[in-house]
Amino acid sequence: MLTAQEALERLKVGNARFVKGELAQQNQLTHQERAALACEQNPFAIVLGCSDSRVPAEMVFDQGLGDLFVIRVAGNVVAPSQVGSVEFAAERYDCAVVVVLGHSHCGAIQATIDTLMHPEQPPSANLMSIVNRVRPSVEMLMQTELKSDLKKLSTHAVRSNVFSSVNQLRHGSAVLESLIEKGKLIVVGAEYSLETGQVTFFDF
Repeated sequence: MLTAQEALERLKVGNARFVKGELAQQNQLTHQERAALACEQNPFAIVLGCSDSRVPAEMVFDQGLGDLFVIRVAGNVVAPSQVGSVEFAAERYDCAVVVVLGHSHCGAIQATIDTLMHPEQPPSANLMSIVNRVRPSVEMLMQTELKSDLKKLSTHAVRSNVFSSVNQLRHGSAVLESLIEKGKLIVVGAEYSLETGQVTFFDF
């Protein structure tokens, strides 16, 4: 089992390979390797990321089948099912790190901005459930000078939303809080750049 710092370093090194185009995971699994994974899995990290088709965590971090426990939902928001998935992986597989991975030009962020700017045109009830989870991160920023610069607003909202999701995981689950207090788990935030392929990890 990797420590949190070892797991983070493995993710960072993998992303550096991805950015350079020097991937280690280019070959297909053999039948034997795939069969072995059918019996058990031992992921070394949990990634709560966005459903955006351009941000597959395994590729972004250059990891193989069975390496990451990935939870994807539009806007990398935290709802009970996501919390339960993180709890499951943290307890079952002793993963020591959870990465909340946001990304530039996030559609869920834009949908939230659009909804707040045009409340007379609400999205569907199901999409609204996602917007409502992103809303606090965006509303706060729309009270500042950023409201006049939508590009900057979106950029800051992506990061604010990541911080919010990290905070919810750190303080919204007795199971995760206990693991964190015992030093068995850390939850960190990160942002993927669609332009460069680089993942920036946040210290907070």
